[in-house]
Amino acid sequence: MIKLGLKSRSRRVVQDSSISVEKSKKIMGKNKSDVGDNCSYCCWANLPSELLREVLLKVEESESKWPARKHVVACAGVCKSWREVMKEVVKTPEVSGKITFPISVKQPGPRESLLQCFIKRNRSTQSYYLFVSLSQALADDGKFLLAARKCRRPTCTDYIISLQADDMSKGNDTYIGKLRSNFLGTKFVVYDALHPHSGAKIAKSWSTRMVGSKQMSPRLHAGNYPVAHISYELNVLGARNKDSFICRGPRRMHCVMDAIKASSIKPGGVAPTQTYLPITCVDSSPTIPFFRTKSNYLDKSLSGPLSNQGDNSSLVLRNKSPRWHEQLQCWCLNFHGRVTVASVKNFQLVASPENGVAGPEHDKVILQFGKVGKDVFTMDYRYPISAFQAFAICLSSFDTKIACE
Repeated sequence: MIKLGLKSRSRRVVQDSSISVEKSKKIMGKNKSDVGDNCSYCCWANLPSELLREVLLKVEESESKWPARKHVVACAGVCKSWREVMKEVVKTPEVSGKITFPISVKQPGPRESLLQCFIKRNRSTQSYYLFVSLSQALADDGKFLLAARKCRRPTCTDYIISLQADDMSKGNDTYIGKLRSNFLGTKFVVYDALHPHSGAKIAKSWSTRMVGSKQMSPRLHAGNYPVAHISYELNVLGARNKDSFICRGPRRMHCVMDAIKASSIKPGGVAPTQTYLPITCVDSSPTIPFFRTKSNYLDKSLSGPLSNQGDNSSLVLRNKSPRWHEQLQCWCLNFHGRVTVASVKNFQLVASPENGVAGPEHDKVILQFGKVGKDVFTMDYRYPISAFQAFAICLSSFDTKIACE
């Protein structure tokens, strides 16, 4: 009964504060952002800080899963004081293993386990949709996170990634990045629309001019910052003869995570974590907040992959080597029940050891992707990569690569 009481109280708080904001807007003639940030217009902003923190902490603990977790997001949009408390109460996915705010897709996943997601493909519109799993079932409804649309160009292919499922244009303020391939579809670059750290350099392109135009919100410092490079190599396993049986092995991938240090996978290692200064109001639609970073240790250009230079070397991900199954007469990987359909698209990525010396941290699967239906694929990721980076890597697997199979 106490838990139910707290839930209803949190909903009343959000509804009442929304009405208060509307009245203040009419009386004072302020715009939405001014009202949302000025706590003097919100009657609930005057609650004692200790009581407010205790109430919001109870709400966060009770609404641990989606769709009920939307109330946690609503509380963060009441006013500035509530927002500041929620930023302290709601932990990052690295600590909590939960995705709550839109910024969570740009933050590293949990350290101790894989965060389970899945991707749905729409062949007719060449669109892809990322969801976080709400249960252990392989085919649940899920909570929508990101969407991508494939755009073919004369010399390359772009995958535009957005926070919105029905509008994936570069001019929209929900555009967060893209994946670009070369003509053959064997090399890819992941671009972040907002800088991952202070040393990042923006890439000059037509899409950059589009994002920086008046179609975007003037408060957004958007562009194209290269954060990862993906390459596919000729698959030796694909032509390997095992007891006179020619099999098709998995594709060979090589991912250089330019914005993540190789030492991040070691105990005590740190990966860049984007935080935000949200600009929202209770009744406004979700928008991209301002971004900043906690880690600014990389002070190098991102015009290309960073070379290995001691502790400043970039994290490199590679395919986990499959094992030959004598009974099934094929190459196999253990996906622990998360993949049910054999496909050359299936892969598991682990960290490539520096200087050829492998430790226990190099055996942990950082990203795995596999087919479970005609147009449904599972995507599980962990620290130090984010959902956005994992999604972009998986999108590269959808391109047809005859030379790599």
